[in-house]
Amino acid sequence: MAKERTYKTTGIVIRKTKLGEADRILTFFTPDYGKIQGFAKSVRKTNSKLSGHLELLTYSSLTLTKGRGIDTVIGSQNIDSFLSIKNDLYRISYALYMAELIEHFATDEEANPELFDLYLGCMKELGRTPYPLYLLRYFEVNLLTNTGFRPEMDQCVICQTEITRSNHGGFSPSAGGMLCSNCRDHSHYYGYPLSWRTCQLIKDLQKYSWEELENEPPDSSILNETEMLLKRYITFTLEKEVKSYAWLNHLRLLADVK
Repeated sequence: MAKERTYKTTGIVIRKTKLGEADRILTFFTPDYGKIQGFAKSVRKTNSKLSGHLELLTYSSLTLTKGRGIDTVIGSQNIDSFLSIKNDLYRISYALYMAELIEHFATDEEANPELFDLYLGCMKELGRTPYPLYLLRYFEVNLLTNTGFRPEMDQCVICQTEITRSNHGGFSPSAGGMLCSNCRDHSHYYGYPLSWRTCQLIKDLQKYSWEELENEPPDSSILNETEMLLKRYITFTLEKEVKSYAWLNHLRLLADVK
C-alpha cells in the first residue's frame, strides 16, 4: 500500500531505541505496511501525550507523516496494552521472543496481513492460555510457513519418499526438513534424530488452528524436543541466534533452582 503524506495504520511496537535526550526510534509491525520505523519526538518526557500509547509490546492506532529518512509519529491511541502479559515475567519474556522473531522475519514496508493476524492473535492468546510454551511452538511453525521457510515434514527432502514411522531418519535444518533413514545414512546432510510423535506434532502445528490444538497439549518431553528442533532450524535460517531465547532459558534455570 502506497503511503500518503500523512497516513494512518495500526501496529504493535516490537522495538524501541533511545535517541538523544527525550526522543525514540520505534519499530512497528503493521498489517498495512509491514515492518516500519517511526520517530517519536519527546516521547520520553513525563508530559508526553504519546508515551503511554507507544510502549514496547503495545497495540495502537497510529498517525504518521512521511519523512526523508524516517517517518514521524504525530498521533497514537492505545488499542491493547496486553497487561496480562506485562504483569507476568515469564509471559513477557515469551512476548519479547515473538517480537524478535517478527523483527527478523518480517519484511520492511511490505504488507503481510496474514502474518500480522498470526502475531496479534498469538499475543492475545498468550495473555490467557495455560499453555504458553505450546503457543510459542505454534507461532514459530506458522511464522516459518508464512515467510517461506516452512519445514518439509511429509516427504524426504532429498528423494521425496513419504516419511513414515518406519523410515523417518531425522530432521536436517540445512536441507529444510525431514530425511528418510536411507538419505540420512548416504547423503551429506546431517539429520537430528527426533521421535515420531514430535514429527507428528509439527505436522499438526502446520495443519490445525490454535483453537483446535489447545485442547490437546502434548507431553512435556515432546514439546521440549520440538522446541530444540525449531531452535536449530530458526538459528540456521537466520544464520544467528535469537538473543531473547537466552533469557527464556535463564528464567527456566531460576525456576528450577527455586
